[in-house]
Amino acid sequence: MNQPQSNRVAVRDVTFGAGVKIVEPCNLYDCEIGDGCFVGPFTEVQKGVVIGARSRIQSHAFICELVTIGEDCFVGHGVMFINDTFAAGGPARGDKTLWRNTVIGNRVSIGSNATIMPVRIADDVVIGAGSVVTKDIAAAGSYAGNPARRLAPRS
Repeated sequence: MNQPQSNRVAVRDVTFGAGVKIVEPCNLYDCEIGDGCFVGPFTEVQKGVVIGARSRIQSHAFICELVTIGEDCFVGHGVMFINDTFAAGGPARGDKTLWRNTVIGNRVSIGSNATIMPVRIADDVVIGAGSVVTKDIAAAGSYAGNPARRLAPRS
């Protein structure tokens, strides 16, 4: 009888700052997590990801390669980061030259179940739950929807 290849959930080759709290099971590998961060259960933080100090990553989040998250950020439950835009008409299938990076500024809050495509998000931004961010966000403010758009300020 054939046996499948089995990769176990693991925390390996991670550079942790002081006072980091993780709740297992989580899959963290070859990444950097700054001082005072929290990482909830059932998360995956992939190779090369950098998470700034005092940021909180809630349960079931997926943070793929080529993502940088600033300081004092909040990533809600089930947030998905995407680095493959299907630029060649389908999945990159291992051709990492087709992947794109994502940079999240400081003090950014991302609501539960949001999807973040390869973009740059400025400091002091709030992304509503369930939003899909498809373009760079250059100005502080609140954004929501699919695709995410700036919400009008209250008067």
